[in-house]
Amino acid sequence: MASENGAHKNWLYLTTPIYYVNDIPHIGHAYTTVACDVLARTGRMSGRPVFFLTGTDEHGQKVWQSAQKANLSPQIYVDRIMPRFRDLWKTLLISNDDFVRTTQPRHIRGVQSVLDRLWKNGEIYEGLYEGWYCLYDERFWTEKDVTEGLCPDCRRPVEQVRETNYFFRMSRHQDWLVSWYREHPDAIRPESRYNEIMGFLEKPLEDLCISRPVSRLPWGIPLPFDNRYVTYVWFDALLNYVSVPLSGPDGESALKRLWPATHVVGKDILTTHAVYWPTLLHAMGLEPPRLIFAHGWWTVNGEKMSKSRGNAVDPIQYAGKYGPDTLRYFLLREGQFGQDADFSDKALIGRINADLANDLGNLLSRVVAMAIRASKDGQFTRPTGHTLSSELASEAERLLTDVPKLTLNFEFHKALASLWSFVSVLNRHVDSRAPWVLARDPEKQGELEIVLSDLLEGLRLVGVYLAPYMPETSAAIFTALSARESITGLSYEKDGLGGSLPETLSLAPISPLFEKRNPDGSVVKDNRMSSKTPPVENPPASSTGSPSAKTDPENALPAPEHKPAKPPIEITDFQSIELVPGTILSAEPVPKSKKLLKLTVDIGREKRTIVAGIQASYTPEELLGKKVLVLANLKPAKLMGVESQGMILAAQTEGGVSLITFDRPVQPGSEIR
Repeated sequence: MASENGAHKNWLYLTTPIYYVNDIPHIGHAYTTVACDVLARTGRMSGRPVFFLTGTDEHGQKVWQSAQKANLSPQIYVDRIMPRFRDLWKTLLISNDDFVRTTQPRHIRGVQSVLDRLWKNGEIYEGLYEGWYCLYDERFWTEKDVTEGLCPDCRRPVEQVRETNYFFRMSRHQDWLVSWYREHPDAIRPESRYNEIMGFLEKPLEDLCISRPVSRLPWGIPLPFDNRYVTYVWFDALLNYVSVPLSGPDGESALKRLWPATHVVGKDILTTHAVYWPTLLHAMGLEPPRLIFAHGWWTVNGEKMSKSRGNAVDPIQYAGKYGPDTLRYFLLREGQFGQDADFSDKALIGRINADLANDLGNLLSRVVAMAIRASKDGQFTRPTGHTLSSELASEAERLLTDVPKLTLNFEFHKALASLWSFVSVLNRHVDSRAPWVLARDPEKQGELEIVLSDLLEGLRLVGVYLAPYMPETSAAIFTALSARESITGLSYEKDGLGGSLPETLSLAPISPLFEKRNPDGSVVKDNRMSSKTPPVENPPASSTGSPSAKTDPENALPAPEHKPAKPPIEITDFQSIELVPGTILSAEPVPKSKKLLKLTVDIGREKRTIVAGIQASYTPEELLGKKVLVLANLKPAKLMGVESQGMILAAQTEGGVSLITFDRPVQPGSEIR
């Protein structure tokens, strides 16, 4: 056994399954690998040494048959197919330390070395196999396993096989394995998978057939003690977890340093990893994996994902359309890792628009714009000696405690929820401290600098904790803040609390981090109402929208006065009014006007241009991203030459006007009740 002592126990040796090249990469492959990448990046930022391994499984009967159909040698065939996986990991920004192919000489040597050792130790013997074989799973089954002539796993027909093969004495390790799991119930997660394996082990284990005759299958790793046979593809594949460390210059030392590993797999291959693999390791004199985490499956719009249904989700397509960071975020935020989750375009677009574009993207745009306005030629200097105000500092301490811990505990959705609660804190900080109000008072410039410094430092912290999940977005945040050149070398210990933002920031206007999407996935464009709509001669008077033709357009907000109550109306009268939430996307002064602002407002189904007399109360920068209440079916009217296509509701106050907003997140266009 490898020693329980020594610094090597601090290593995080992290593996995905090696993916079978006869499959097309789908969202399940991406899910496993992105999760491992986030774990690896989090481990590195936590100061742990990490070795992250993935790769491809390139032997087996299905590969052999596919190569024959393509009239290619199996090696040429897999050489052409393998890049689909390697290139996908590059697209999804996967930071693996190694990529193994089971056709590589280093892996073949490692497999044959283990086989030779087990053969000499009496763990392998030759015997007659007679039973059922599933070609799809490339797996033998006993009579008691098969019902109605179908494979118990894939439910495809099995065939009767009788042949001499070599067997691994798996049965002799059953009692040890049961004892091990009873003593280490956390070795398999989640708990439901542990219970599944313990139930499986209540039945006697049979010995495992680990060979195939070359006469039937010539494509595989030859047995070192009998070249008439090749190694069973699953036995071959599992050994990649030790063949790669053994292939390095320090061989056994590297394996002892890294082992035991943490394996992340889909629940469909749990038995091979939680039963076959640890018994094999025990026979080799190695301890079992530190952890086997089996995640759930993705359904698509509530239905099982499969090639036959034609609903398989192509991660390359989605990463290309929405960006790799967006796909990474959705996969780990939408469901609980370990349980099944549902993939839908509606849910993905909802996350893009609400979490990414509105909550995070608008926050960054607003804060940078306000800081530029308060700076000198884009050079914003933070107050000397100020790091982070106490209310935000306590939130930063919570992030330092929660996010890495939750992530390394496979609670990705909770880690992201914790981070987004901090994003909400920053958004509320903008609204409560109102930098635009402070900017109007020369005596409060010091306070303004502190507020903006807090917000900028808060956004830098968002970039730190977002880095494992969304590396490109994190880098973009740092660039926008001129905080650091890249995410390389980030550390929770030195970067995870306030105080790391440079004293002087070079700021410039930025493009939106994320583009809002229509229900069909297309980018929301500035689809304003047709300019051919005829103006109304005498529209009704309003507070912040289309004023009466008899009202001076520069005086769209009349002085407050207490008017008599209006007579009651019927519910049908109210139902004729269309009130909807809207998000302000842009704001700019109307030329030659001191009171009017021209706004672009997203009301869900489209964007509207609305003219509002609120320039005395709000600067354009502070309006970006605000959720407001819009009267959407007001007839259009021209104000100072600009067609206004609705009205934003506001209340008159002593200090100006106050827009009617919402105290909880709402989607543009939601029903008002």
